[in-house]
Amino acid sequence: MPTRHIVLIKVRPGVATKDVQRAFDALAALQGQLPGLLAFHGGANTSPEGRTQGFTHGFVMDFADAAARDAYLPDPRHQAAAAGLRAIREPEGGVLVFDYDW
Repeated sequence: MPTRHIVLIKVRPGVATKDVQRAFDALAALQGQLPGLLAFHGGANTSPEGRTQGFTHGFVMDFADAAARDAYLPDPRHQAAAAGLRAIREPEGGVLVFDYDW
């Protein structure tokens, strides 16, 4: 059963757009490198609803199954890409992760 990995980010004020793009590009580059990572989609929030609770960006990764997601989490390539996200996000409460199987 596929697993969807959803991550919402609160980018710190003053972070350059190019730095945000670099962080997202590093995550997107994992597709094709990590077994079971089927898709990556991400970007800036565009919702007109005003219910973002401060989250400015987000991404979705689809994995073949929970085992592929579980292998991705400690993988050094993921850890390197995650460091790019930590560099641009609010340090407290700046990330929300939600996974589900579909």
